[in-house]
Amino acid sequence: METEIILSDSSRLSTPNVPDSLVQAGSRYAEAEHAVSTREAYAKDWRTYIEWCTQVNLCPLPATPETVALYLTYRAESGRKPSVIERDLTTISMAHQNANHESPRKFAVVRQVMKGIRRTKGTHQRQATPLLPRDLKAISQDLPERLSGLRDRALLLLGFAGAFRRSELVALNVVDISFVDDGMEVIVRRSKTDQEGKGEKKGIPFGSDPATCPVRALRAWLAESQLQFGALFRSIDQYGNIRLGRLTGHSVARIIKQRAKEIGLPSECISGHSLRSGLATAAARAGKSPHAIMRQTGHKSLTMVQKYIREATLFADNAASGIGL
Repeated sequence: METEIILSDSSRLSTPNVPDSLVQAGSRYAEAEHAVSTREAYAKDWRTYIEWCTQVNLCPLPATPETVALYLTYRAESGRKPSVIERDLTTISMAHQNANHESPRKFAVVRQVMKGIRRTKGTHQRQATPLLPRDLKAISQDLPERLSGLRDRALLLLGFAGAFRRSELVALNVVDISFVDDGMEVIVRRSKTDQEGKGEKKGIPFGSDPATCPVRALRAWLAESQLQFGALFRSIDQYGNIRLGRLTGHSVARIIKQRAKEIGLPSECISGHSLRSGLATAAARAGKSPHAIMRQTGHKSLTMVQKYIREATLFADNAASGIGL
């Protein structure tokens, strides 16, 4: 009798005479290759693709190169951005490879259509508006001196100073924070660029202004909340009671947008990425080295950091300034 390890929704690998417990463990390890949010995104993309194939009566797996090319065209004609369509192609390719079929990326017609989509629709992505120190000072001054205000101040200032991703912020536990002479050390146990959980430590220095110092803000939140273990940032109910569950990434994005809106910033341009991009932008304007910025943001490639630096220094030593115009 044969048993099967499920590697994805569309892929199974037959293995004879293997105990079910080992098969189940193998399935869990295979699924853990990607973060939960990434797996959910791929699953959603795959369902959308399957639904389209069903509607037009085409085989989704294995799909002909023409089927995949037509699906990418359909997505483009439906108004999807090239970055979204690229993820669609990644999802379809992964499913084929996991099922031991050739990746659709290998075929000329698929590559040509994808290239045409990029050329026609462009690849520029709207960047989140960075929240800069002046914005954080205004937000911090506007926050109420109660639990929700203390939590949000600590969340925003720590998120900025550490250039944390939303997923990293909500994963922090109280035990991951150590207060030291120079500020505090924060252990990030897992991140987007560290899916294997090797972990890294970030240093958060004292701020020059006590009102916007991330170290003092976090101390105030911990003192008032009396949290000693478990999730560092948690939801608070309408009566001011702290709940056991940690905040979600969506909650963090909502808090950032709401607090920005309260000081008059256009919330539609603010996202969960605004804190991270804000630190990179402010550091670039302050003349910090690319290496220093990368060490704080955790970027593994210099390309993205250089983009922040270029955008932050558009008017520094600008060739069109000071020439008599």
